[in-house]
Amino acid sequence: MTATLTAPPQLNRKKQGKPKQNREAILLFLPALLPVLILSVYPLIRGIALGFTNARAGLHVESKFVGFDNFAKLLHNNLFWDSFRIGVIWTLSVTILQFVAALGLALLLNTDLKFRGVARTLALIPWAMPPVVVAIMWRLLLHPTNGPVNEILQKLHLTDHPINFLGDFSTALPAVIVVGIWVGMPMTTVTLLAGLQGIDRTLYEAAAVDGAGAWSQFWYITLPQLRTVIVAITSLDMIWNFNSFGLVYVLTAGGPGGKTMLPMLFAYNEAFRYGNFGMAAAMGDVMVVIIILFLFFYLRNRLRSEA
Repeated sequence: MTATLTAPPQLNRKKQGKPKQNREAILLFLPALLPVLILSVYPLIRGIALGFTNARAGLHVESKFVGFDNFAKLLHNNLFWDSFRIGVIWTLSVTILQFVAALGLALLLNTDLKFRGVARTLALIPWAMPPVVVAIMWRLLLHPTNGPVNEILQKLHLTDHPINFLGDFSTALPAVIVVGIWVGMPMTTVTLLAGLQGIDRTLYEAAAVDGAGAWSQFWYITLPQLRTVIVAITSLDMIWNFNSFGLVYVLTAGGPGGKTMLPMLFAYNEAFRYGNFGMAAAMGDVMVVIIILFLFFYLRNRLRSEA
């Protein structure tokens, strides 16, 4: 009877030990958490709050809370929506084409290719180069008078005059998209290659015994087995591409005539060229909401795959 009224000694020890373990866990976690809070979370919250003010550049310039006025102005700002439309075209084009090209390259590198190790190393070169260096290199390659791309096209008689890829209204965005695909492809390739190497080979052997061809094996084994990896890398690529800044800024700075003006470039100009910090922060708030949607899609699929 007494035993039913008093808690067992082991349970009491567990209840006493749990808060101590929690405190120790917090103390161990704190050194890693503090930089994240100071360098990431605080600037994010500060930036979001700035979007609800009329803050402008300059010393001793007072800023006032203006509520949703900046967002109301954005609704009627055609230049912002143009940049948003260009950003969507850029993000979808680069992400989709990058994925297709990376999947093909990953499948090739997953075969018993001669000098496979060398080929895998070469595939990583664009990833090892800083975006600014890549942008300068492509500007030289696509130069209308001295660039080797124009020289090759003219020698092959594909064009009779030099093409200003980055300076022409019709070719600037496609040229920037091609460079974006080239830059981001190694990361996607390596991720997909890791996923391919994790697929059980006996599935392919069993399918081959049943008479399945290469296409059937790819469609019914490879793609379903890669589903989690594909969702993860595509969601992350969408976020990275939507946030692109340095590459396009060095290539075209948003020109010609705003044809490559991504939302991030537009917000940068609004803040540091025209000094409208509040309006630029409001643009950033809109982009944060969109990125949260991408993250929600990514995390939902992650949780479903782990369930």
